[in-house]
Amino acid sequence: MADPSSPADKTTGTLIIGCGNLLRGDDAVGPVLIRHLWELGLPADVRCADGGTGGMDVAFQMRGVRHVILVDACVSGAEPGWLFCLPADAVEHLPPLGGINLHAFRWDHALSFAHWLLKDEYPKLITVYLIEAQRLVIGEPLSAPVASAMRKLADMLLNQLSLRCDAGELTHAD
Repeated sequence: MADPSSPADKTTGTLIIGCGNLLRGDDAVGPVLIRHLWELGLPADVRCADGGTGGMDVAFQMRGVRHVILVDACVSGAEPGWLFCLPADAVEHLPPLGGINLHAFRWDHALSFAHWLLKDEYPKLITVYLIEAQRLVIGEPLSAPVASAMRKLADMLLNQLSLRCDAGELTHAD
């Protein structure tokens, strides 16, 4: 199993980053997924990072990694537990970051920032998985549909780490 505290290096083929707030119900799905993957064990060239709520750290974690997978919760109005999969270029070209402070710096901002910062060391492939949240209540655990989708995504990632999704692909994780 890869050491969760070790920095990304040239031997990291895939970096899975779980984003979200552990204290806010389904928003914790990214960090919970990372802990689940650590428990299951990872291939030698795969590393996980708990992106938590620190978008700036996400940018630095990506340096020199070939494939980055980001996982977070979303609220789109879809059924809780729906799994969205999209390439990073669908979300990385955001409006200018002027006026953004560190408390409002999210993973989607980190993609734009990392592209500028890392230049040739920016990952060749970035895939984003978003799981539709049911509850974002402080102190609540993951809801049943989100926990189920998270476990299925973890299994899928471990089985197919090179999976590439088309923009806008939408599947249900039941």
